[in-house]
Amino acid sequence: MSKVIAVANQKGGVGKTTTSVNLVASLHAVKRRVLMIDMDPQGNATTGLGLDKHSPPVPLSEVLTGEVEMSKAVQSIPDTRMSAIAGGPDLTIAEVELMNLEEREYRLETALQSVRNDYDYVIIDCPPSLNMLTVNALVAADSVLIPMQCEYYAMEGLSALIRTIETIKDAANPDLHISGLLRTMYDPRSNLARDVSRELLEVFKEKVYNTAIPRNIRLAEAPSHGMPALMYDKKSRGALAYLALAAEILRRDSANVAAA
Repeated sequence: MSKVIAVANQKGGVGKTTTSVNLVASLHAVKRRVLMIDMDPQGNATTGLGLDKHSPPVPLSEVLTGEVEMSKAVQSIPDTRMSAIAGGPDLTIAEVELMNLEEREYRLETALQSVRNDYDYVIIDCPPSLNMLTVNALVAADSVLIPMQCEYYAMEGLSALIRTIETIKDAANPDLHISGLLRTMYDPRSNLARDVSRELLEVFKEKVYNTAIPRNIRLAEAPSHGMPALMYDKKSRGALAYLALAAEILRRDSANVAAA
């Protein structure tokens, strides 16, 4: 059974897209079939995987409005067996169009059913805001992975995101849950980072991934080359951290299956 994970945080600049791109690459590296769906009009996850966000074969907006099947929008990532559905500026128009459609919050979930079982994992990169695109992603997802920096304002944003997830769970997706909180751009030398990390562990306990993503120049450089860090520099601390995250996600999923 495939897993659909929405990578979401209403606060920008927390490493959300970096996490989406590098988690896709890392899951692929451990032999999982992975599809990334870029739901962000900025299209940064699309370019981070080496695709053109301005001229996809089929715009995601047409999938969401029901004009074409999702399979027509799937692209192969060059020199890999990874797959992606590009995001980009057309999603800004789609967001407006969705408001006038019936079952508007279920559009991505409905479209995804035709391709979902072709993959072990579907990773959805969400916009850094709560809009109809984000709502669609959360309704379609099994779980939410929350990247966050260990900073004071990030904690405030986390409270708002959790309220949003609970609202979606009550209204449209009763099985939605938080798969884990991921500490990003983590610097253990910072007193603030250590303090916030300690508070996260006290409040959320096992929901906090053991893996923390360090500040790493290779992670920052890789998108400009249109590739994940694992392809840009597989020995970098950032690439190795995301491989560790993928392994941790697989272990958790295996444990959940065994316990079911």
